[in-house]
Amino acid sequence: VAGRRLRGTCGTADKGLAQRIAAEAEAREWKRHLDGPAAHVTFAQAAIAYRQAEKPTRFLAAIEDHWRDTRLTDITAGAIRQSAIQLCPKGKGATRNRQVIVPTCAIINHAAKLGWCQPVKPDRFDVDAASKPYATAEWVDAFAAQARADSLPHLAALCLFMFGTAARLGEAVRLTWADVDLHRRRVALTGQKPKPWSREAHLPPPVLAALANIGGNRKPDELVFGYAGGGSVKYTWDNVVTRAGIARMTPHSCRHGFATAALRAGLDPKTVAKLGGWKDVATVMKFYAHAREDATLSDAVFGNSPVGAQLVKVK
Repeated sequence: VAGRRLRGTCGTADKGLAQRIAAEAEAREWKRHLDGPAAHVTFAQAAIAYRQAEKPTRFLAAIEDHWRDTRLTDITAGAIRQSAIQLCPKGKGATRNRQVIVPTCAIINHAAKLGWCQPVKPDRFDVDAASKPYATAEWVDAFAAQARADSLPHLAALCLFMFGTAARLGEAVRLTWADVDLHRRRVALTGQKPKPWSREAHLPPPVLAALANIGGNRKPDELVFGYAGGGSVKYTWDNVVTRAGIARMTPHSCRHGFATAALRAGLDPKTVAKLGGWKDVATVMKFYAHAREDATLSDAVFGNSPVGAQLVKVK
């Protein structure tokens, strides 16, 4: 059939049924020959190829279970959006995009590069870019002071470290002394999101001092901050915030604080992104930079110009 010899059994002793099964097999082979791979490649096959290419596998299990043996040609942009609603019924737009839309498209578009189907680009869900709390230097100082007063120098250093390097909590708690070079004021950070990566961060003076004074044996394989994971930080962190009488913020607020403080200090967005480990400058500006809530800042557009001085006199 179409240049190929088909061999196999129909699995039945009924001659009429066997002829029907053989005819269907021949029809499928002709369809594959005339319409190309997309006529028969399933999502499961595309997912296997994606995994074999050592692509990121986060969130794939639920998506693979959803589509199973659905042919790629039957998966439309609208169907992908609907799958996000089904898989994340209570999720917000950002969650549906991250956990369903992006990985589903990654699998299908990888198959497209192999010539198995056409690429797909469904509309993503709207994302609520509402401003999130961000830590300031004053907030971090107050938190660190309370943590030290509670005999928690490691937690104080952790807060200062995240604010000074823009490290995520997971990255910080994985840190070992082998990753820290106090003499060069450098630290090596690693992560798995969305795929394995590493970067070197500078240690500002307050962070350097905090790390140098938390004690310990500093064995190469010893955790710098002493926490087994991010989950073990939350309870103690919240208690320190309560005792310090400061605004309630999460450890991730320190990463927001780094971006905002650096931008307000006059650093350009591209430099901020590089220093904080963001690959996309747009991400920094959209989610991590926070505008000042002071309408009078518009006075700065006139600077020290004569026009500005006249306006002051008139007032």
